[in-house]
Amino acid sequence: MSEIAIREPLVARAAAHRAAWRWRDLRAYALLAPSLVFLTAFTYWPVVQVLWNSVHEQDKRAVSFVGWKNYAAILADPAFRHAFVNNLIYAAGTIIPSLVLALGFALALDRSSRLNTLLRSVLFLPVLVPLVAAASIFLFIFLPGVGLLDHYLARLGIAGVNWIGDPDVALASIIGLTVWKNAGYYMLFFLAGLQGIALESYEAAILDGANAWQRLWYVTLPALKPTVAFVIVVALINVVTQVDHIFVLTKGGPADSTNLILFYVYQQAVEQYDIGKASAATVVALVILLAISAVSLSRSDREAQA
Repeated sequence: MSEIAIREPLVARAAAHRAAWRWRDLRAYALLAPSLVFLTAFTYWPVVQVLWNSVHEQDKRAVSFVGWKNYAAILADPAFRHAFVNNLIYAAGTIIPSLVLALGFALALDRSSRLNTLLRSVLFLPVLVPLVAAASIFLFIFLPGVGLLDHYLARLGIAGVNWIGDPDVALASIIGLTVWKNAGYYMLFFLAGLQGIALESYEAAILDGANAWQRLWYVTLPALKPTVAFVIVVALINVVTQVDHIFVLTKGGPADSTNLILFYVYQQAVEQYDIGKASAATVVALVILLAISAVSLSRSDREAQA
């Protein structure tokens, strides 16, 4: 048999194989097309539009390129700097207590039982309440003098304050609402992380004479580092993107004490009709969020590989 006669079936088989793979690729792209269309329309295109708006200025007559002017304007704006500081305080005041409570709840309810299942459901219940509805509930709780909080404080002989009307207290009240709302959600991640810790690690620690605190510090917490890093990223996203309760409770007041970056963006876009500054503030917030998230996740990966 000649070499040509041997090669022709192989070439034909390879061509058929390539055609089959092209058909599979075509079907795969056809199945992904609807998702890609929606992803482009509602995710990628808005990002491009925000970046474009951040370096342009719009008026009734025309749209002009202004470069970094909008970024310089927001960085020089005292209202933006105040909102940025408020967001830092809000982040520290919500993330740290939420993570501590979530970890405590997870450790207490790690074992499966009917009571623990019930308690998990109760702690997770605030997550199911929309943030607007939760803010409306806390609006009645925070009412000065007649709200539930002041009512029970009065029974203890403690005088209440204007929880959302006092500039020195309003942000702390917003933080309390956020911690109540998110702690049960983060608890689920810690419960999942605890399930992944091998029992042999605890048994070895017990054989070495480690007490409960030492097992927590040297076994549980190191094993939960990837979970903690992931939860921090989720919490940071919530800190930047959740603003519904600000609209319902304070609208950024009093005296801008609860004004956060996202509410500042709303003020610039809707109240001041300055799309350029609103877009620039959005980009700055997202860059900071991405940088912190990247650092947190990269450190978690390095520690996991060590």
